[in-house]
Amino acid sequence: MSPMAVDGSLERLRREGRIVVVGASLAGLRAAETLRAEGFAGTLTMIGDEPYEPYDRPPLSKQVLLGRVPADHTALPRRRAIEAQWRLGVAATGLDPTAKRVALADGTSVEYDRLLIATGVRSRPWPNELEAGLDGVFVLRTRDDATRLRHRLKAGPSRVLVIGAGFTGSEIASVCRERDLPVTVAERGPAPLSGALGSVIGDVAAQLHHQHGVDLRCGVMVTGLEGDGAGRLRRAHFSDGGTVDAEVAVVALGATRNTEWLAGSGLAAGPRGIACDAGCRAFDVRGIVADDVFVAGDVARSPHPLFGYQFLSLEHWGNAVAQAEVAAHNMICRGEERRPHLWTPYFWSAQFGVNIKSVGVPNMADQIIVSQGSLGEHRFTAAYGYQGRVIAAVTFDQAKWLEFYQRQIEQAAPFPPPFATVDRRAEGMRPVPAGFPDPSVPTHGPQVTVSGHSPTDQRVTFTPA
Repeated sequence: MSPMAVDGSLERLRREGRIVVVGASLAGLRAAETLRAEGFAGTLTMIGDEPYEPYDRPPLSKQVLLGRVPADHTALPRRRAIEAQWRLGVAATGLDPTAKRVALADGTSVEYDRLLIATGVRSRPWPNELEAGLDGVFVLRTRDDATRLRHRLKAGPSRVLVIGAGFTGSEIASVCRERDLPVTVAERGPAPLSGALGSVIGDVAAQLHHQHGVDLRCGVMVTGLEGDGAGRLRRAHFSDGGTVDAEVAVVALGATRNTEWLAGSGLAAGPRGIACDAGCRAFDVRGIVADDVFVAGDVARSPHPLFGYQFLSLEHWGNAVAQAEVAAHNMICRGEERRPHLWTPYFWSAQFGVNIKSVGVPNMADQIIVSQGSLGEHRFTAAYGYQGRVIAAVTFDQAKWLEFYQRQIEQAAPFPPPFATVDRRAEGMRPVPAGFPDPSVPTHGPQVTVSGHSPTDQRVTFTPA
């Protein structure tokens, strides 16, 4: 094919055709903006199951619950006009890759030439439907969830129960204490955040809970929620035989990826997301990559060279943006112009007055070392090691060190770090076990799921093995 013909084919790819984005999310919006910025002039359709245009989720568990920002003021800022056809308030219910058609819940369908799936995750509900339906039982994921919970917290319940001490659960507990509400936190792991950051850091998180007046109960599970004759929540029962009276319970048991609508589509989609290659192209169940279906955001499982090319599922704001931009670029480029998604995982949380940030994949680690600061003062930097190399870092109110450790991770620097600490208060500078729970018993709140090497393998391993 002549260079002129190739250029003409590329120009048609960029200017013609129909692109459908399923998921009116952060990833979906940023992908749409990138498509327009890079010259796509065809038809763009945005499909979302909520009635709202894309909004920002991190403020929901912080500023919105505190009443500082109304939930309807969390719309994502627009980088540019995208001139899209919006299909909001209607969920996608099926995909036919052969006919290139997305089926919708209202009985209609939308045809595409290229498809981006950015359906994200939803909150894992309380497993008992009758108990989940009690007045006073909440989850927190959407704008409407945050609005309902904020109104209930504002009413001043006698006690709030938070089920799960991952990042979301801990942030909700922090909000309750800032509102001066009594709160009990039930966590089946040994400490808050232990599934995401290990028990060494989890012990520090537990201290924060206790110091701020949280009734923290670890190593227990909530076995039942009890209501009164009017269907209102009144009491929770624990696996150790204990009970607590509460008017509000917030279920923070992690997230479920929105892939059920893809059953029968032939894509490698399962409970841990949709497998895709480094260029964000979806795999089918045979491990063959599709060239017209792309994936981005929380719902994606993609291989990462820094972490043994294992498939990572990332519930990270920054990952959603970076992956969406790569996916959009690759949708309208020739193969040689495509680029890989190699974003280093990054996460942050604010709770009990402390700014917690992490980089890399902590829950792959087998060791941890405190390199700056002090655990006791809740102001420190800790590096994680796996098989002799730095694989992650976490900071409590010491974010200035995070960029340095990101470079260490990306350079596969040796662990323990060979440099001496610049802060002589660092505790021992000796590696200790990171203290992640038994991977066969997942705890609440991991932000990174490592799920093996095969794109069609739906088994999940919470490392270390």
